[in-house]
Amino acid sequence: MVVVIDFGSQTANLIERRIRELHIPAKFVTPEDALSVIEKEKPHGIIFSGGPSSVYDPGSPDIDPKIFTLGIPILAICYGFQLLAKHLGGDVVSGRKEYGPSILEIGNLPASPRGEKLDITRGFPRRSTVWMSHGDEIKALPKGFSRLGATEGSPFAFAQDAKRKIIGVLFHPEVEHTEYGISLLKNFITLCEVPAVEQSIDIDKLIADIKKTVGKAVVIGAVSGGVDSTVAAALTAKAIGSQFTPIYVENGLMRPDTKDHVRKIFKQLNVPVDIVECEDEMLERLKGVEDPEEKRKVIGAFYIEIFEREMEKLLEAGKDIQYLMQGTIYSDVIESKGTKHADKIKSHHNVGGLPEHMKLKLLEPLRTFYKDEVRVLGKKLGLSDEFIWRQVFPGPGYGVRVRGKVTKERLEKVKQADAIILEELEKANLLANTYMSFAIMSGASSTAVKGDGRFFGEVVAVRVVESRDVMTAKWSHLPYDVLQSIATRIVNEVPKVSRVVYDITTKPPATMEWE
Repeated sequence: MVVVIDFGSQTANLIERRIRELHIPAKFVTPEDALSVIEKEKPHGIIFSGGPSSVYDPGSPDIDPKIFTLGIPILAICYGFQLLAKHLGGDVVSGRKEYGPSILEIGNLPASPRGEKLDITRGFPRRSTVWMSHGDEIKALPKGFSRLGATEGSPFAFAQDAKRKIIGVLFHPEVEHTEYGISLLKNFITLCEVPAVEQSIDIDKLIADIKKTVGKAVVIGAVSGGVDSTVAAALTAKAIGSQFTPIYVENGLMRPDTKDHVRKIFKQLNVPVDIVECEDEMLERLKGVEDPEEKRKVIGAFYIEIFEREMEKLLEAGKDIQYLMQGTIYSDVIESKGTKHADKIKSHHNVGGLPEHMKLKLLEPLRTFYKDEVRVLGKKLGLSDEFIWRQVFPGPGYGVRVRGKVTKERLEKVKQADAIILEELEKANLLANTYMSFAIMSGASSTAVKGDGRFFGEVVAVRVVESRDVMTAKWSHLPYDVLQSIATRIVNEVPKVSRVVYDITTKPPATMEWE
């Protein structure tokens, strides 16, 4: 197997997943436990993940240097490479920062000091796009290392010590937008000489786990019409049948067609769904709340309150309610500080936004899966493409797409702008290739001229991105005429809007949403 050491990267678990996709068993460990696990398990390879820290930060995650003497091939990524370089005598400094895409230049594979070579760059072209997310820079390589590749901002972006079979990269091969990242991982696996083992998502085991966890208790499910909660609901319904009661909360923050879409989903699943109307109450709870983190917590707490109210009704009817099912996936978890050394990016309402004390226990059958894996699961469960490929929409809904105060007027405006974007993308046959598209009421104002008069109104931002697993994303290169149609319609049709801007920021450094 291969051991993946987690230094807190947002994509650390994605490394493990990529290794599994290559049919290689992988084990995820913390730096503190790494040496003992490696000495016990004797893996064929070791991968150091990236992380949010600087190697010079007080208390930053460290590794026992004995790992470098075990003779096991090592692939060190980003922070992992910086930490390795520091331990082995290289020079790491706070240098030029790189976030998002960079061009990696690969030269002829150089020989190590002893004339040995590793075939780690097999299949790489001379130039390719890689995804970066680092603040520290390696200024000098440790003794025994030779340079394989560089980017404009990192002269030692790719290096190796052929004698010790150690490879270091400052880019992230695990993310989909690094063009030859999978080639690098395959080459590393070949170097490790680790035998492949067929691996796949075991639906029967997922269903058996739900049955074992729940027993004879009743589960209420938080469903939103999105792919995550739909697939989680389909799994739960298959596992426990009539013990499952899905609930959709119509709080005014979701897309206008969501209620009908939810009814359609559960008609296919042949499961009755309860719909709770609470738009006015949600708006009252959000009154005066402007901080994004506070918004997410208010929305999350209100969801739980609604489900606990529904639980009380079911308890009165004689049902043993113990669990709340949620469609939490791994990207939600990691952004909400899901591992020991990770940074908290934002509180997802179904993770970090939950109240500390809940009457219900959580059931999260998709917690370890990524978005594209969830879609594969949905297909295996027999769900329609209409449900599996519905465009992603955040759990807190329009609540985090209205920056600043959330009012009924601003919600109506963002819904109008959002509908225009969807209509124009569909008209241009671009919607099917879009991972996510939306409007943001930015909270900024600008001057415009309407009807030959001065007008001072709000700026609407438009974001359209392409992604597979949510961990990285690039902005969609929409045709200019489509952007023009979107901007013209929003300024003309949405009240009190002065102009439209298009967000062309990749992830990283940006997140998908603005809040």
